[in-house]
Amino acid sequence: MQTHDETSRASTSEDSQGHGPFTSSSGQPVHAKHSEDNSPAHSEEHQHGGIAKYMLVFFALCILTTMSFFTYSPYWPWRDQPHVGWIFMMAVSCTKALLVVLFFMHVLWEANWKYVLTIPAAMMAVFLAIMLIPDIGLRSRMVSQERLLHMARPSDERLLEKAHAQREEHPSTAH
Repeated sequence: MQTHDETSRASTSEDSQGHGPFTSSSGQPVHAKHSEDNSPAHSEEHQHGGIAKYMLVFFALCILTTMSFFTYSPYWPWRDQPHVGWIFMMAVSCTKALLVVLFFMHVLWEANWKYVLTIPAAMMAVFLAIMLIPDIGLRSRMVSQERLLHMARPSDERLLEKAHAQREEHPSTAH
């Protein structure tokens, strides 16, 4: 059995090498991390910038939401080009998702291992989307005659739009 002097010498030798807990005068273990917790830099690290940063991100999300809503307003300059609106809304939604992930999910303050997880997953998602392009683009090339008769075509959409416009011009009295 070790005496108190041998225990304190063992604990001192562990502390000098960086192993084991520090002990206070009362004999309670004190870890090196807890002695640094009172520093202002350490408390800022745990708060991640405080509430002001979160409020700024919240207002940025509100502005981005307003921008995406703007694409459906009569003031949107590219109303006759829906692809411009889709691209704009995709850019806005990706920016909003990035802000949420970085700040509200605290990924910005994570260690560098986050790249080990996210980059391969992102590459796989892009790869799978690219691999689906031929299936989507060529989905009508080998179908049965019956299905081909009932499949939607762009010309059908134009015919439906014309019929809707004619109904609005000449509303019938009988419903």
